[in-house]
Amino acid sequence: MSDILRYSFILFMVIANPALTETAWPESFGLGRAVAADEITAWDIDVRPDGHGLPQGVGSVQQGAQTFSDKCAFCHGESGVEGPFDVLVGRLPNDSLPFGRIPGTVKTIGNYWPYATTVFDYINRAMPFNAPGSLTADEVYALVAYLLHRNDIVPADTILSAENLSSIIMPSRARFVPDDRHGGAEVR
Repeated sequence: MSDILRYSFILFMVIANPALTETAWPESFGLGRAVAADEITAWDIDVRPDGHGLPQGVGSVQQGAQTFSDKCAFCHGESGVEGPFDVLVGRLPNDSLPFGRIPGTVKTIGNYWPYATTVFDYINRAMPFNAPGSLTADEVYALVAYLLHRNDIVPADTILSAENLSSIIMPSRARFVPDDRHGGAEVR
C-alpha cells in the first residue's frame, strides 16, 4: 500500500473512530516541505468585519471610477448595473430586506452586504475575474470607495483607507445576526 493510501486510510479510521485520535502520528508524512513564515504571510490576506487584516493603502471615489472603467466595467457594465455579471449598484426603498419574501430580488452592495470590509475582502481576493488578486491595495480601496458612492453610502469626496473603512455603516448591517455559536449540544 502506498504512503498516501495508508495515510488516507488512517485519516478515514480516525474520522470513523474518534478513539483513534490518541494514536501517535508521525511528525512528517514524507510529502512536500515545511511552509516558511513569509509564505504564510503572503497568503494571509483575509479581512474581518472589524477591519483586522486591512492592508495599508488609500483610494478615492474618483480613482475608483477610473479603475472600475478600466478593469470592472467589462463584466459589471459602465455603471455597475448593466452586467453581464452581478449587479453591484442598487438600493431598495426604505432599505428594505425582502430577500426571503420576494425570491429573485437582486442582491447588491447597497442593499445586502453588511460590511464595507467584506466588499474590500472579496474584491481583493477574487477580482477582476480574469486576474484575481492582481489589484493593488490602493486600487481596491478606490474601487470600494467608488462602489459605496454609487450605492449612496458615502459622498463623492470620500477617501478610504485601513483607518476608516471599518467605520462605514452599511444599510443592511443591522439586519444580520452575528453567529456566536460555539458548537456542541447548544447548536442542536
